[in-house]
Formats: sequence, C-alpha cells, structure tokens
Amino acid sequence: MTANAQQQIGRLALRVEGEFWNAYYARPNTMDGAILLGSIRMAIVTASQARKLAFTEIMKGAVAAHIEEISGVRPTWRDPMPGPESERSGHA
Repeated sequence: MTANAQQQIGRLALRVEGEFWNAYYARPNTMDGAILLGSIRMAIVTASQARKLAFTEIMKGAVAAHIEEISGVRPTWRDPMPGPESERSGHA
C-alpha cells in the first residue's frame, strides 16, 4: 500500500429507528457489532437543517476520534453513501 492509499476501517451509520435518529460506529458493509454513539429525536432534526447538521458533525467527530485512537491517523470524510442494501429496510 502506498503512503497515499486509503482504507475504510469504519463508518458513521445513521438510522431512523422509531422516533429517533441514531448514530452508530460500524465496520464497512455491516452493522454487526455496531456501537451506538448517540441519538436525537427525529422531530428535532426534521424541524431544523442546522440542528441536523450539528448532530451529524458531532457524530463524525466521535467516529474520527475513535478511528484515530485505533489507527493513529485522523480519518478524512467522503461524500455520504447509502448503507448496504441489506440494511435499507425503512424505519425500524
């Protein structure tokens, strides 16, 4: 692997579950063993794009810190991608 090569070792997974928007640290392509990082009521984030962005940024910071602890390298973020098809069943 070259010095510039990137490898995904984890991700931020955001899921609507009941009345909550839950944020998880998960391995690539699976929710098995995912760690719940935080939750916020959907009514709070649907009422305000600024609050939705603030929650997302806090959760991204938590994931970045966790990955940096594991690897010693602060991760970079790509554009959001949908979760694996097997995880997209709608609202839990």
